[in-house]
Order: sequence, then C-alpha cells, then structure tokens
Amino acid sequence: MGILDFLTGELIDVIHWTDDTRDTMVWRFEREGHAIKYGAKLTVREGQAAVFVHEGQLADVFTPGLYMLETNNMPVLTTLQHWDHGFRSPFKSEIYFVNTTRFTDQKWGTKNPVICRDPEFGPVRIRAYGTYTLRVTDPGRFMTEIVGTDGEFTSDEISFQIRNIIVQEFSRVIAGSGIPVLDMAANTLDLGKLIVKAIEPTVAAYGLSIPEFYIENVSLPEEVEKVLDKRTSMGIAGDLTQYTKFAAAEAMGAAAAQPGGGMGAALGAGMGVALGQQMIQPGPWGPAPQVAAAPPPPPPPPVEKVWHIAEAGQTKGPYGRGHLGRMVTDGSFTRETLVWSPGQDGWKPAGEIAELAQLFTVMPPPPPPPPPGA
Repeated sequence: MGILDFLTGELIDVIHWTDDTRDTMVWRFEREGHAIKYGAKLTVREGQAAVFVHEGQLADVFTPGLYMLETNNMPVLTTLQHWDHGFRSPFKSEIYFVNTTRFTDQKWGTKNPVICRDPEFGPVRIRAYGTYTLRVTDPGRFMTEIVGTDGEFTSDEISFQIRNIIVQEFSRVIAGSGIPVLDMAANTLDLGKLIVKAIEPTVAAYGLSIPEFYIENVSLPEEVEKVLDKRTSMGIAGDLTQYTKFAAAEAMGAAAAQPGGGMGAALGAGMGVALGQQMIQPGPWGPAPQVAAAPPPPPPPPVEKVWHIAEAGQTKGPYGRGHLGRMVTDGSFTRETLVWSPGQDGWKPAGEIAELAQLFTVMPPPPPPPPPGA
C-alpha cells in the first residue's frame, strides 16, 4: 500500500447511513479514529437527521439532503473550533444518524387495574391496552435528553418509559372523564385524543411525538363481567316466566332422548303435554283449553282488638272483648270505667265506645226459681 492509499483511507469523504432494521432510532457513524475530511460529502436520506457532536457538545443538525462539509454549512462547529475561512484540514467529530420515521405498533397496557367511579355500578376496576406510534421530532433534544453517547439506540429502550407515561395519564383521564363503563367502547376515539393531549408536553420534552394512539380494549374484571353477562341474559330472555317454561320443556325433552330414559321419558312426555297445553294460543277451531287455576289462599284471621283499663292510677290489661264481658258480669267493669285501645285518641268511658257499650245492654235473664222441695 502506498502513502497515498494510506492517506485516502484515513480521511473519510463520504458519510451516510442505510438502515436495514425496523427498531433503530439512533446510530453512531463508526469512524474508529479516522478523521473527517474537510469538504466531505454528507448524505442524509428522507426520514433521517444527522447530528454532529464535537467534544461532547451538541453541534450542527442536518435534515435530509446532500451536504458538502465546509465552514458555511457547519456554523456551530465552526464557532466551536474557531475556524477561519481558510480552514482546509481534517477534523474529528462524532456523527449520529437519527431515524425520524414513525415507529409503529408500539404496545401499551395497564399492568394493574385502574379504579374509576361509574355512575351506574359505582366504583369499578378496569383494564385497557392498545398501540401507539412514536416519532422523533427534535433530533437535537432527543440526543441530549435520552440517547447521550449510546452508539445504537433502539425503540425498546424508550418504550418502557413511554408506557409508564401513557398508563399514568390514562388512569387520570379515565378517573375524571365521567364516561360510563358500558359506553367506553363507543368513546375510545375521544378518550384516545384526551390521553394524547395529556401526554404531549412530557414526550415533547424528550424531542418525541405520538402521531397515533389507539385504545383497542377496555375491560372489566372477570367476576364483574360474569355478573354483567347474567344481567344481559335476563334482558334478552324477556318474560322470565315464559322463558322458564320453555327451558323446562327443553330439559325434559333432552332427558327423554337419553338412552334408557324409561319412566323418566314417559314422565317427561306427560309433563311436556301438560306444559304445552298451558302455552297453546287460541286457534281457528276454538279457544285453547283452560287450565283450572288454583284457589286463592284463605284470608288471615282478623286481629282481635284489645283494651287497657285505668284503675286507681294504674293501667291494667290488655283484655279482649270476651274477658271484659266476664268482668261486666262480676261488676268489676262498668260504663264509667276508663279504657284505651291502640289508635284511640285518649282515655274514654267504656259506655261511650260502641263496641263495649253492647256489653252493658246484653244482660243475662234472671235465674230460674229453685225446684220445689229444694
């Protein structure tokens, strides 16, 4: 190798990056101690940005295009190096290519249930998951805040932090949205917009943006979903009485179809016929046979009214009407005796109460005379 070949190898004059991966966000141009030739060509393709870092300090950022590295298009690096217009020597700087395309199908989800207050069910726990799209909008800020000196930075290295931000804001937005749980599936688009708006300032501070955000599913705990399914089934069944009859008829038919049904099959057939007669509607040949209704239960026996007696400053009783009748006979209960019964307005003489006044008008006849010789 001649001296000219050695110098040509030492001085890099073409700088570019072709990405053959789907998750690389930042790639450092590997120079391995080689100096960059003044006037070298820099190719930045669409969906890329090139960031120059000189002695650990962020310098120039190049957007897509073809550049000749000279003092007129490297103003920051020229200022840092104190180059004059006659500078023609090689220089050393780290060059990072930043992928500014969209990183799609990034996953997010709630690791633990989020508690929110539902207007119909009260406090409930919900889970959610979905996808989002990530993009670098400010390569310089992204290099300063996130990447640092990482020679090859992938989307997996930032996705965990972005998921944490999304879940935090999702919990806050859901808790304060007031949207019923049953209506969340119809409002995922609006919820997604609210969440993106909430996380925008944080991710913008990293030099990133989230162009697309999707909520794929919002679900309740398994035990709550089972109760909700039962409630939905009740609504679909409609008239529970007719549904019960139909279910019973189907169960008996299935039992009769089993091998060795025997007496069970005959019993099922008989019950099915009786049940079918109850469900037959009137047809063109006359009304359906009527099933005799069960007689109504007898009314409960009347509750006997009881009375309290005021005597010598004390209350006695309660006594039934029959007991008071016996007291009339022995003279311990008179028309002037003060009585009170539940629902009565104060104490009253017994003779002023129609139910008790009858006790004083119905007197037994005089006893018959004794037999002769008695």
